[in-house]
Amino acid sequence: MKDDAREKEPTLSLAEITRLLPGTGEIMASVGNAWWKCAYAARGGNWQLAAYFARRVRGLQRKLAVVRPKYADDLDAFENDLLAPVLSALDARDGPAFERLYASATDRANELHVKWAKPYITWVLPGEPPKDLELGPER
Repeated sequence: MKDDAREKEPTLSLAEITRLLPGTGEIMASVGNAWWKCAYAARGGNWQLAAYFARRVRGLQRKLAVVRPKYADDLDAFENDLLAPVLSALDARDGPAFERLYASATDRANELHVKWAKPYITWVLPGEPPKDLELGPER
């Protein structure tokens, strides 16, 4: 028996596909989750996991720059000026540098929320680490 579903041409228009893409809110919620986990993984000494989540932030923001090009210049500057140094600190396993750079990046992200007419969004690192991952030292 033939699988007719596999033989049919796609019926979605480009406009319909565009409407299915995640919006800024969905992407930034994922960014916030990854940024939270990055901090606590670094604080726990799980440097590889922290770097994974910092790279996850970078990847999500690159997608946001495609989906919402009006943010592209600011996202590019954020990646080069703030996120790259965070990743370097993680690679060096330099906790004090990481903490300083992480705070600077968070402050800049909140400044960008204001710049883009979202002053009501202020990201704050949750007081508790996430419970869904082992954040302690690497094995």
